[in-house]
Amino acid sequence: MKWKNDYLTALDEAGLFENTGHRTRFKELMDCYAGFPFFSKGLCKCIYLSAWDDEHFAIMLETLNEMTLGQEKNTGEMLDKGDSIATTQTGGEYYIYQMSLAFLAEKPFRLEEGVTLDPEHQYIYDRATIASQIIDQV
Repeated sequence: MKWKNDYLTALDEAGLFENTGHRTRFKELMDCYAGFPFFSKGLCKCIYLSAWDDEHFAIMLETLNEMTLGQEKNTGEMLDKGDSIATTQTGGEYYIYQMSLAFLAEKPFRLEEGVTLDPEHQYIYDRATIASQIIDQV
């Protein structure tokens, strides 16, 4: 599974990990779940987003554990769970969840015209957009 490391290397070379924690969380999820049938480039993009901090990492880890125990073959249930979580979010967090859902669905994501994110969420959105493009090229 050399390609698994190719994602890590490409994102590393582009300087897209915010700190060692972000990189470590991403690598841990990739090491554990990249070999499962539900893994996709879209899920890889979501893993990048979820590895941003401990809170989102924990949600992703729990979800992926449930998927492996249920022997899931795709991310359909993950999309349902993510959609349910997204409806409880507000502000920039809502749009980051929408971005993640679009990634899972293998669809492009653009903010709606007129949507302005706070600086923190705009930064995450911008970095995830670049990471998404890089992942697509690997």
